[in-house]
Amino acid sequence: MRLLLSLCCIFIGGYNNSVFALSVDHALDSNVQQQNTLVNRSITTSGVNRADYNFASIELLIEQEVGRIVLTQIYKNIGINITVSPLPGKRAQCSANSGIKDGEIMRIWTYGEENLNTIRVPTPYYYLETMPFVLKNSDILIEQQQDLAKYRLTKIRGVKHTNNITKGLSDIYEMSSTEEMFKLLLSEKIDVALTNTLDGNLALKRFGLSNIIPMNKPLTRLTLYHYIHKSNKELVPLIDEEIQRMKNNGELATLIQQAEKIVIQLNQ
Repeated sequence: MRLLLSLCCIFIGGYNNSVFALSVDHALDSNVQQQNTLVNRSITTSGVNRADYNFASIELLIEQEVGRIVLTQIYKNIGINITVSPLPGKRAQCSANSGIKDGEIMRIWTYGEENLNTIRVPTPYYYLETMPFVLKNSDILIEQQQDLAKYRLTKIRGVKHTNNITKGLSDIYEMSSTEEMFKLLLSEKIDVALTNTLDGNLALKRFGLSNIIPMNKPLTRLTLYHYIHKSNKELVPLIDEEIQRMKNNGELATLIQQAEKIVIQLNQ
């Protein structure tokens, strides 16, 4: 059964080893782990089976790169080392749910309802917004989810928040990256590109695109949770306690701010 699940994950999509992900790996080594403002805590981790864990993330998305930095530090605070493997969205999901990976670094609430072999860490630690991007001269106005039905859409394959908001719609092109979505939008083969606000805005800046704009407000704002495979359930209360501690004393907000700054600088 495990072999079958492994093959499933392999065929769902190949891994794209990008400079984008490697840049953030460098930041993890040279920036975050040397931050003097963050307190490195060591708490009792009795019941934890091993010292190193590997989690999946969705490749080529800005919020996921921020999460890679933040979650690595959260685990480091309690004396546990982790690595994060960026993968295409569907492959990341399959790897986490099957136990090939130890979980996923961040997904929305409904991910846990669909992937019953994973356990949601109860306290969210980040968020995303579902934002429509359109051509500047298109006169398209999208104020609510129902407005999407009028248009040809593009979204990134395997991403839950855009999957959910386009459920039941048929005129959708699935792409592998924000860059590919914006190229499709520029070709006028679609009308609307859907992604996280931060991800889209940074891509516009990175590629020097002035003729694509976001709407005035996002369609949704969703909190993001860490998901752990059930075989590692002993980690859940430890990580939840640490996230809560960092939220309460302001350390999490500081870490997120630092992580966003690093990712934005590396990907402009």
